[in-house]
Amino acid sequence: MITRENINIRDPFVLVHEGKYYLYGTRGPECWGHGTGLDVYVSTDLENFEDPVEVFTPPADFWADLNFWAPEVHFYEGSFYMFASFKKDGLCRGTQILKAESPMGPFKPHSDGPVTPRDWECLDGTLYLEKTDGNRPYMIFCHEWVQIEDGTVCAVELSKDLKKPVGEPFVLFHASEAPWIQCIRGKNYVTDGPFVYRDDSGKITMLWSSFGAEGYTLALAHSESNTVKGPWKQDPKLLFSKDGGHGMLFKALDGRLMGSLHSPNEKLKERPYFFDVTGKI
Repeated sequence: MITRENINIRDPFVLVHEGKYYLYGTRGPECWGHGTGLDVYVSTDLENFEDPVEVFTPPADFWADLNFWAPEVHFYEGSFYMFASFKKDGLCRGTQILKAESPMGPFKPHSDGPVTPRDWECLDGTLYLEKTDGNRPYMIFCHEWVQIEDGTVCAVELSKDLKKPVGEPFVLFHASEAPWIQCIRGKNYVTDGPFVYRDDSGKITMLWSSFGAEGYTLALAHSESNTVKGPWKQDPKLLFSKDGGHGMLFKALDGRLMGSLHSPNEKLKERPYFFDVTGKI
């Protein structure tokens, strides 16, 4: 067993399935270099976890070997789909979709390489289902500041089997639209870690991260049409303002709406952090 405070991961994502919490994330020691796999930690109380089990091992011919980032797992039409970002020298970072028949894996490549544009530096793809349009699947992702300076959050429609993009990606908003945002390294604005939550009334809210006055942050944006196409309005109030971010939401086993993020945002010190957000979204 391992306790939460001893788990060194970034970008923690929680899947709740059949009475258990399945925690996925970026391996802390491998985050900025060579990637060898991705893990899951299983718990019933969010404090004590079974030892990690490797759920994705790259096949010998896998296209990427760097920056195995931000795995998140969605149960969709009877199977489990992992969205994770990968990189290789000379190739743009992108999000690929993997598939398994269990949350414990093994996850195998499902899409033919990244489903983000091959000439865009992208990361942090997440699955969104447009319930007003027959659960049409989209991937929401970030077009990185490292390529375009003012990072964007974008969306692209996916085929129903989640194997490939359908049509062209479109921009939802630019990082610089947030009133609280701080630039980094000159004129660069970061977008990171989008995740969309739909409440019982149909209102949709996006969590996303960047940098504010107190460091890494977890922010909110609201779709004025309650569809993926927005327009998206930035909330001036941050959900988490000081040195923590890349968040998502999940329903705890006791019914509470919970948030997950990593904090602090410091190499080898990152830990998963869970907090009650009932009434705050």
